[in-house]
Amino acid sequence: MHLTDPWWVYALRGSAVYLGLLIVLRSIGKRAFGDMTTFDIVVLMLVGSTLRLAITGDDKSPLSAVIGVIPIFLLDKAMGWACARWPWLDRVVEGKDSLLARGGHLVDGALRRHDMSEAAFRRALREKGLRDVGDAAEVRLEANGKVSVLKVPKS
Repeated sequence: MHLTDPWWVYALRGSAVYLGLLIVLRSIGKRAFGDMTTFDIVVLMLVGSTLRLAITGDDKSPLSAVIGVIPIFLLDKAMGWACARWPWLDRVVEGKDSLLARGGHLVDGALRRHDMSEAAFRRALREKGLRDVGDAAEVRLEANGKVSVLKVPKS
């Protein structure tokens, strides 16, 4: 198990890829992977394959992959620890929820701001057991990309 580069090169590359991907995913918005479609799965596969090359380069040894992945897990654990302790960092990393509808009415421009089609919005309502936006007291696009719905109380 001979490495073509010093061990720290793979660790540094893994760290850089993790932080870079975190920035890219955060900047493309909440809906990026909230509802996994076939397209999203293809994108994830291609991104993963491409990033493997960024971490290990031409080295095909299993050791280079392990060394490159260890800092990713450590950074992820550290990021979770830090976000749990500093709400401002959690908002920067995770984002915050966005109001899509309230009182049975869509918020003007909310779907467009989050690149959500009306069909996807209606599908999310049906998945929550609602026929129409009028049955919802509040609909939010959560920071994780999922749609949450508070139903109008039954009288």
